Amino acid sequence: MAAAEQGNQTSITEFILLGFGTLPKQQILLFLLFLVIYIATMAGNVLIMVLVVTDQHLRTPMYFFLGNLSCLETCYTSTILPRLLASLLTGDRTISVSGCITQYYFFSSLLATECLLLSVMSYDWYLAIVKPLHYAARVSVTSCLQLAGGSWVGGFLASSISALSISQLTFCGPNGIDHFLCDFIPLIKLSCNDPQLMEILAFTLCFILSMVPFLLTVMSYISIIATILRIPSTTGRQKAFSTCSSHLIVVSIYYGTLLIAYMFPTDNTRRDIKKVLSVVYTVLTPLVNPFIYTLRNKEVKGALRKACRKFMLGQW
Repeated sequence: MAAAEQGNQTSITEFILLGFGTLPKQQILLFLLFLVIYIATMAGNVLIMVLVVTDQHLRTPMYFFLGNLSCLETCYTSTILPRLLASLLTGDRTISVSGCITQYYFFSSLLATECLLLSVMSYDWYLAIVKPLHYAARVSVTSCLQLAGGSWVGGFLASSISALSISQLTFCGPNGIDHFLCDFIPLIKLSCNDPQLMEILAFTLCFILSMVPFLLTVMSYISIIATILRIPSTTGRQKAFSTCSSHLIVVSIYYGTLLIAYMFPTDNTRRDIKKVLSVVYTVLTPLVNPFIYTLRNKEVKGALRKACRKFMLGQW
């Protein structure tokens, strides 16, 4: 165990991310699985970003926010999976304290940004369906840039508070983190300091950055569904619901696993379940998002077919 003396205390200089170390015979299989997931995630999200930038039909507020979400997913996945892949391949699961805090900062910042961005996308759908006459006036290029920029800046600024707080802690053992990434609560539990103040900070930030956007998203969709149900024709209801169903699926998967993973107490039995849930919202959600939006969206599929034709004809 790497450690350094600080006064009369021995301070840890590195952690061990235990991750999937309890499955020694499946390390190569897990490596191949996560490698395929990483490649597919990067390819799918980069493809959506390219389509949004290059296709004129996708230059609308909805697809601008979708492009931001895909950009976020590529950063989010790259914060976690390369480190996990290296540990599965080499067996080296150690990470320096500074490296762990850095990973936590980017992971938590992107997590918070995604919560805010999903809430912004829900608001965009709310205006488009519930108040269509006000949509053009309220959703301008400037407002889109402000909403997207505010989500990114807000997520990174808020997470810097917790990251700076963690950097002031002293870690004196043990140094094993039973997770595949550096997260707030596991780090606090390894600290020698009184965890009460940090736990209050964690709860406050979690409530502001996840529960508030979640409640705003729920309120938006209650209004959206109520408006859709008032449409007299069945065809009209189906068309209206199909336009926002992709986003509703993404929101349900993301918040469902995220809230279960963070809002319920952890014990030895639930720890493995929460680790699986963490894989869902950190690894699988970025993988399936491009497929959900592509397969359920005629405009994205049309842009993809057009791009494929141009590529085949050498006009790209």
